[in-house]
Amino acid sequence: MERVNAQKQEHNVVLFLTITALFTALTYLFTTFVNIRLPIASKGGLIHLGNVPLFLGAILFGRKVGMIAGAIGMGLFDLLSGWTLWTPFTLAIVGLMGYVMGWITEKDGRQNYFRYAAAIAASCIIKLAGYYLAETVIYGSLIAPAASIPGNLMQIGIAAIIVLPLVGPLNAVIRKTGLNASI
Repeated sequence: MERVNAQKQEHNVVLFLTITALFTALTYLFTTFVNIRLPIASKGGLIHLGNVPLFLGAILFGRKVGMIAGAIGMGLFDLLSGWTLWTPFTLAIVGLMGYVMGWITEKDGRQNYFRYAAAIAASCIIKLAGYYLAETVIYGSLIAPAASIPGNLMQIGIAAIIVLPLVGPLNAVIRKTGLNASI
């Protein structure tokens, strides 16, 4: 019996690592290759779709997957694309976004679009406040960070428009496979 439990636990760890790696890679790829640079924000700015796999990972598989996928996926983007100064801020801000999103949505196993929307709204507040504070530190100004607010709102809004219709069907498929029960 102990051997069966050990094998099941090992299977769950491998499954968690695989799913987390997948969503981390997708977050990095969607941030890197599906983006538009904005001329309005300080030093540019970026609208990207990296929040889509981050939100899906957090909603479908919980706070740990969301936190790791967001922090590492978008942190790697900053590190590898010349936005190196932003890396520690992104690790903290986006990691917190993924954690809170997963925490809000993993309360029960039922579909709850109100909870999904509330989680996206909470992530939006974290993103706006976190990056506003980060830009205040980086640029030494309370005014300059305001230019990034529209882009950050667009990022979250576009991700919400994509994620909310997808999460129901994906959740149904995952429930049939039993994957979310194993993680």
